[in-house]
Amino acid sequence: MPLTYHERSKVASGSNYGTNASRLSADSQGKFGDCCLGLMPAQDPVATPSGHIYSREAIVSYLLTKTQELKEARHRYDAQLKADQHKQRQKDLETQDQQRKEFLQRDQGSMHLSKQIHESALQQSLKRKIDIETKQEGAAKLQRTSYWLGESQPQYTEQSKEDEIRNNPPPERPSSPMSGQPLRLKDLTPITLMRDKQDDDNVIGSKCLCAVSNKAITTQSAIVIKKTGVVIIEDVFNKVVKPSMICPIKGKKFKEKDILHLSKCASGFAASGTVVATKYRPTLT
Repeated sequence: MPLTYHERSKVASGSNYGTNASRLSADSQGKFGDCCLGLMPAQDPVATPSGHIYSREAIVSYLLTKTQELKEARHRYDAQLKADQHKQRQKDLETQDQQRKEFLQRDQGSMHLSKQIHESALQQSLKRKIDIETKQEGAAKLQRTSYWLGESQPQYTEQSKEDEIRNNPPPERPSSPMSGQPLRLKDLTPITLMRDKQDDDNVIGSKCLCAVSNKAITTQSAIVIKKTGVVIIEDVFNKVVKPSMICPIKGKKFKEKDILHLSKCASGFAASGTVVATKYRPTLT
């Protein structure tokens, strides 16, 4: 909406007119090293191929639960396919029987033609002149056209349930909670998170530290060396560790494929990862 001169002057002076942008505070964002499922500091942390961090207990429980659900879904899907095959065989048998009857009627002449068949042509011609629509047909037609009626709302019937199972085959393995990619237990990478508070009984509010520089990891990009599980800020890694390709903590050599980029801290809002929020206030016009 357009602003008046009075409103524009209010906006210039910092008043609450129009859309205001403000930076989200640290309390609105998740901390690096928090479990993506429990939203608490990760215990026995592991990382997925997408770079998200989880507590081992949380992600293992999730995978076991989802695996059991997929087994049940696969059982329902296979049962539905068998039922569809049985229905198709029955339909094929009925079609063959109908074709055989029609052949016998054509082959043995008009003495087997019924009165109903003789009257079919007359009925087809009368349909164009006389309304012979039944009450059920009228209700079905009204339901198709008058969609605002309560009776016209879609119903979750048994056929809808079968179609849902038939059209949604279950995947082979459970997907990652964050990335949606297939995930296996052997894809989890154990990592070591250094914290500024080493007391295991009180890790809430603690920050994860870079294993090389001891700097707190907040919004910086971080990587983990898969072979050793050491977490390092990416800038520090590129300047100090990458030229030698030797882990400075464990002293082990590693390759480029052993580098895993961890996900950054994200906000709790739908636009995950953004740190600026906008709020619109209506104008006076």
